[in-house]
Amino acid sequence: MINVRLRRSSPVKVEQIARSAAEKAACKAKAQERKAKKSSEKRKPGRPKGSKNKDKQQVELNPELKRIQAALQALLKQIGGFISLKYLILDGHFGNYPSTWMVQQSGLHLISKLRHDAGLYLPYAGPKPKRGPYPKYGQKINYANLPDEHLQQSTVEDGIQTDIYQAKMWNKEFPIPLNVVIIHKTNLKTQAVAHVVLFSTDLDLPFDLLIDDYKLRFQIEFNFRDAKQYWGLEDFMNVEQTPVTNAANLWLFMVNLSQLLLDRYRLDDPAFSVLDLKARYRGDRYVDETIKMLPQKPDADLLAAIFIQVAGLGRIHSAHPAVSTA
Repeated sequence: MINVRLRRSSPVKVEQIARSAAEKAACKAKAQERKAKKSSEKRKPGRPKGSKNKDKQQVELNPELKRIQAALQALLKQIGGFISLKYLILDGHFGNYPSTWMVQQSGLHLISKLRHDAGLYLPYAGPKPKRGPYPKYGQKINYANLPDEHLQQSTVEDGIQTDIYQAKMWNKEFPIPLNVVIIHKTNLKTQAVAHVVLFSTDLDLPFDLLIDDYKLRFQIEFNFRDAKQYWGLEDFMNVEQTPVTNAANLWLFMVNLSQLLLDRYRLDDPAFSVLDLKARYRGDRYVDETIKMLPQKPDADLLAAIFIQVAGLGRIHSAHPAVSTA
């Protein structure tokens, strides 16, 4: 879970997952279908004879989405409304309607990314036709010539111009409108261009919050970095499934615990780091075990000075001057 105000994430649970035979078969079938689609001849224009309308609101989830849905619902049940969750942020792999439907069934909004060449349409704004239903799709989005009326922000930094567009748009793979944000970047020196297409099912979410929330997804990477760098996630020797899962959860728990402890120490020492935290508690432990071997404990003032001296030996950032006990 990600705390937007503190701009950091807290791992809740991690599980070791081995893809089932059904998932492997579904992935293989999808790859074969994509390959056959590329190699097949271009079909005739128009609708194939005998084809029927499909209800896009009815979605059959694949094994991967079923597993994610089960984990998501278990999390929501576990927190029981104690923490307010509104958005689920997923990467571009889940930028499709089945994933969107899965998230909405859990009572959340989805924030994700579409393909760079996704077919997007503005809502139809023309006159009502004399016959037939009112059209849904209007002007198709041309990424090389985005409509100025939807430009929300334009900035230039280090020779890169960034234009941000936002509008409610349709995609033919989605039966619902999407809140789409297009980030278009231009290198003013070389005129090279690139763009990213983000979207949310929350139609009222402003563009800046949508972009910021999607960026915060990368805070999860910092959790795994800290677990590997400071808490031994890469160093354990377990090989069985349950011990591996328990070990991974333990070290991610240490990431959360260290964040809470750092908050307390950084009130007086903003530069206090995880290495300083480990040195502090290691020093406290050394002193505590050494004091137990003495025939008589030193007085409180000397004991406090010893704790400060030893706890600061392995610190990266020294917050206190060295204390002489001579």
